[in-house]
Formats: sequence, structure tokens, C-alpha cells
Amino acid sequence: MDKKKIATRDGFGEAIVELGRENRDILIVDIDIGKSCKTQAFRKELPEQYLNVGIAEQNGAGVAAGLATCGKIPFVVTYAAFGSMRICEMIRQEIAYPKLNVKIACSHGGVTPANDGASHQAIEDMGIMRTIPNMTVIMPADFYAAKALVKAAAKYDGPVYLRFTRDAVPVIYDEDATFEIGKAKQLRDGKDVAILANGDTVRLALEAADLLAKKGIRTRVLDVHTIKPLDVEAVNACIDEVGRIVTVEDHNILNGLGSAVAEVIAEAGKGRLKRIGIQDQFGQSAPYERLLAMNGITAENIAAEAEKLMK
Repeated sequence: MDKKKIATRDGFGEAIVELGRENRDILIVDIDIGKSCKTQAFRKELPEQYLNVGIAEQNGAGVAAGLATCGKIPFVVTYAAFGSMRICEMIRQEIAYPKLNVKIACSHGGVTPANDGASHQAIEDMGIMRTIPNMTVIMPADFYAAKALVKAAAKYDGPVYLRFTRDAVPVIYDEDATFEIGKAKQLRDGKDVAILANGDTVRLALEAADLLAKKGIRTRVLDVHTIKPLDVEAVNACIDEVGRIVTVEDHNILNGLGSAVAEVIAEAGKGRLKRIGIQDQFGQSAPYERLLAMNGITAENIAAEAEKLMK
């Protein structure tokens, strides 16, 4: 694995400039937070495609909805805590209900805001968004995945919620890696246990697989970058071919990736599952890695829980 670290919000920042150059209908609706969300280069190069509505998230959602009715492809850009909760009603009523082509692009997902504290750590956002009809929910695992999935979202007709990290995370993919919305990406194959992760926890899933390999345990690792629509076919393959699944996410274990996978397992009536994620508790101001460890989101704990399933 390449040890170079880049925040996925930087991947968004690069991709959106490239998209804006290619398509003049791509617009940024900035909630006055461009420096943190990496839209400054877009504003400088493409000022006529950039709107700053100020610290007014609800208004930004309404403006974006209006632009979408005129054939534009607006990206509302803010922090995940605000882009999912402060404007939740507007997303539901004004964007998702009429199925408008608006993208909600949010930095600071999960506990990557770290020292910013619980107020800025969005641990509920993907769960909230996946319960809204017509909404697609995506979290890329690294810089290159972010670039590719932002471009895929721009081509996709309908509302999309994109979640990025504030902190730098290890690069996993090559520059030419390809992604399809709704299709998990298999990174390792194995028939003993499966680890399904997304976003900044994919690198931990790979590290856990390495630890398990030293004990002769063959691990299937999937990057489930899209939790809605979930790749049910890939999950069912894990149920049928492996039978033991660990989910890992930088999100509340309630209503996120783990819950989505649990729903498939329950309907299948077979398979064993362990969910690893934020343990239904608020974060606090602390280093990112420490916050993960406080919730058992470490390679060592993932490997240990996988071994328990083996027994």
C-alpha cells in the first residue's frame, strides 16, 4: 500500500475543477466554507460558475434546487454535520422528493475533524441520508477514489450525498482505478472471513487482512464506497461463499454500512456479522487515531473480531 497520505476532500477539489472546465453547467454553491472544502481553485478559475450564499445552508439547498430545474448541475459544498442535518428537511422536500440533479458534497465526515470536537464530527450523516428516497450515498476511500466518484456523481442523474475526510488518509488506489456507483470494489479475495469497509476505514480493513494472513486466515476485503444503493449482490456473495462478515465504518454503527449489510443478512436468513464503528456515542476533541481506537476501529481489533467469528 502506498503510504502517501492525502485527504479525500483534496480529491474533490481537484475533480470539481476538471469537471467545471469540461461542463459549464457544473456549479458550486458554497456555504462560505470554500477554504476547508477545497473549492478555492474552482472559484479562482471559474468565478461565473461559483456562488457563495454565505453561512446559510438551508438557502444553499434551495438555490441549488432552483438551479437544477434550469438544467444546471449544482454541488452544494459544506461540512458533513451541516450538509446532512442542518439542511435535512430542504434536501428531503426540495431536492430528493422531486429527484433533482443536486449533489451535496461534504468534507469533515466521521471523526476526521478530530480536534474540532463533537459538534463538527458527523457520525450520523450517511445513515440519515440513506433513509431519504431517491438519495445516493457515497464515501470514497482515498484521494483517487474521491476524484473518480465525484466525476461519476456528476454524470449520475439524481441527488447524491458525497462524504469526504478532513484529515489525510493513505492512498490505496492507482490514479487510473475505476469505480461504479452502487458496485463494491473487491481488493482482496478469501473464503475464511470477509471485511466490508468504506471511506477512511478501508485502509484499516487491508491492514487487518494482512494481520490475519500471518495466521493463515484468508480474508476477502471489499470497499463498499456506495452504501445506497448497496451492492446487495456482493454482500450476498460474501454470505454464500464466506458466511462470516465484519463491517467497518467511521460512522455510528446504527443505520450506516453495518446496518445496511445486517438487513441483507437478515433477509437471507444466514451468515454471521460483527459491526465495527462509532459505538453510538458522540466524539470529543482528540487526535483522529485516538478517536478511532476509542471505538475499536483499529486493524488489530478488526482482526481480533474476525478471528472470533471464525470460532
